[in-house]
Amino acid sequence: MEINQPLQSTKRLKHFPLTPFRIFRGVLCLAVYLSTAFMFLVYFVPPATVLRLFSVHYSRKCVSFLFGLWLGLWPFLFEKINKTRVIFSGDTIPVEERVLLFSNHRTEVDWMYLWNLALRKGCLGYIKYVLKSSLMKLPIFGWGFHILEFIPVERKWEVDELVMHQMLSTFANRQDPLWLAVFPEGTDYTDQKCIKSQKFAIENGLPVLKNVLLPKTRGFIACLEILRGTLDAGSSFFRIVVTDDLKRHTRINALLSWTMYLVWTLQVHMHIKRIPLDEIPLSESKAATWLMDEFVLKDQLLSDFIKNGQFLIKEQKRNSQQ
Repeated sequence: MEINQPLQSTKRLKHFPLTPFRIFRGVLCLAVYLSTAFMFLVYFVPPATVLRLFSVHYSRKCVSFLFGLWLGLWPFLFEKINKTRVIFSGDTIPVEERVLLFSNHRTEVDWMYLWNLALRKGCLGYIKYVLKSSLMKLPIFGWGFHILEFIPVERKWEVDELVMHQMLSTFANRQDPLWLAVFPEGTDYTDQKCIKSQKFAIENGLPVLKNVLLPKTRGFIACLEILRGTLDAGSSFFRIVVTDDLKRHTRINALLSWTMYLVWTLQVHMHIKRIPLDEIPLSESKAATWLMDEFVLKDQLLSDFIKNGQFLIKEQKRNSQQ
């Protein structure tokens, strides 16, 4: 992955102007993406499903290859057609690793930005998500989520514990390609959710965060415990999407949000920290504390970016203390 230097803050426009042409082009791109998703499911998935009767491993390899071909449309539309700059900083993720990605959840659509990174690493078809179960009911996309073996959660641990353990256990084969993305906050960031999270933090003696929500630790720890022996590393994504003011205008529905982000977003910034698994504590309580500390650092990095236009100040200080 090519690493860019931290971008200095400026007062220039952070979004493209919303001209009628850009809006029309965004709607057209979204229509292309949805229609090709349907074609992918109808024409390519059945052969891979039949192959699963003979070999789960080769079925997953086939699905990953076909899934990656389709997913490649997003970076093309987002970067080449829309001319959005995706700017990376931080560590390099080696090619072909099985990794656990844990990220802050800044917007409704930032889970798609992982595709821009995965494309550059040749791992585009390997991505799987832990996501809320209601998304599995979406037409077209929901069908694909089932086939791609995404892990649905109700965000109630008494319900999710069994489902997560059952599905995560099927990913234990080191020969199966895997980039498992987890959003420990459990939902996307909004001002209202942040206020609620801060109130909970004050009442329970936890860190009060401004740019991220308090992480929910149980799901992350379950992923870590079950897959620890099969992963190459943990990879932490510290990320900011410079479209916060847009969120207040795009809460109508997901399709409108996707269209608006596609046509309006000028820059996306992703900061990556690669963390060897042996640095993450084994005990559940210490791992929970470690994750909370990571989100405190994410909050600091985002504050630095908003103020100075760069991520790396606090990260360098932290590394010098280790």
